[in-house]
Amino acid sequence: MDEEICSLIKNRNEKGMELLINEYSPLIKAIVKKHLYNLSQYHEECINDVYLGIWNNIASFNKEMNILKNWIAAITKYKAIDYKRKYLKALEYMDIAQMELESDFNIEKEALKDELEHEVEEILKSLSPLDKQLFIKLFVKEESIKEISEEFNIKPSVVYNRISRGKTKLRSLFSRS
Repeated sequence: MDEEICSLIKNRNEKGMELLINEYSPLIKAIVKKHLYNLSQYHEECINDVYLGIWNNIASFNKEMNILKNWIAAITKYKAIDYKRKYLKALEYMDIAQMELESDFNIEKEALKDELEHEVEEILKSLSPLDKQLFIKLFVKEESIKEISEEFNIKPSVVYNRISRGKTKLRSLFSRS
């Protein structure tokens, strides 16, 4: 079944997506609900982004390195984490004076930040301490390569190389799980 799904999607046949949705929608929904449990307004949008990500990136799926179910689960998990990050950014720009329950807002925001930090820590735990710091600065705090290279007193090319090697390492680790 997985080979048929992959083949159809690679050939841009929508029947492949139908089969994928019939087979894997419970898994995708469960993962999204687990990671975005209190952000139900993002569930449907995140699920749609997962399907779009699968459609656009099916060529990167390698059946020798992974099974389709795990590959889909990984895509879903990282999309859900992206939505948490997106929600936290939206909270930062809200005017707290407009919020009726300021304390609930702050508690929810802090809980989400803690949860996101824990998930990022889990993902990056296999990297060296320096590489972990570089990833956090670049992808979580969204600092520029120039800012990072100045802070760590290393050339931008070194930052790019370390990030590239780190991405490769993470891809290989997560494609096996």
